[in-house]
Amino acid sequence: MPGEERKIPTSGGVPITDELIDELADEAVEGYETDTLRRRGGRRPMGSAPADVVPVRLDPDLRSALLTRAKHDHTSASEVIRQALRAWLDVA
Repeated sequence: MPGEERKIPTSGGVPITDELIDELADEAVEGYETDTLRRRGGRRPMGSAPADVVPVRLDPDLRSALLTRAKHDHTSASEVIRQALRAWLDVA
């Protein structure tokens, strides 16, 4: 509405003001203690390094068999593929 100040809340419901922006910018300039930052969700690590995404094309019959196996094993299609590759390539 004309003449009204528009408030845009953060995820915590706190309005973002110029003062808050200045405060956060000053904090960022001072730097953060990276050892004390907590991890915020995301996918859990796989192995010793971040995992790569490898796109693979599957014909409909193979995809159907993959999804059936994943459902039977109560796991994901990705995990079935990883297990199959580990077995086929003889890696841990």
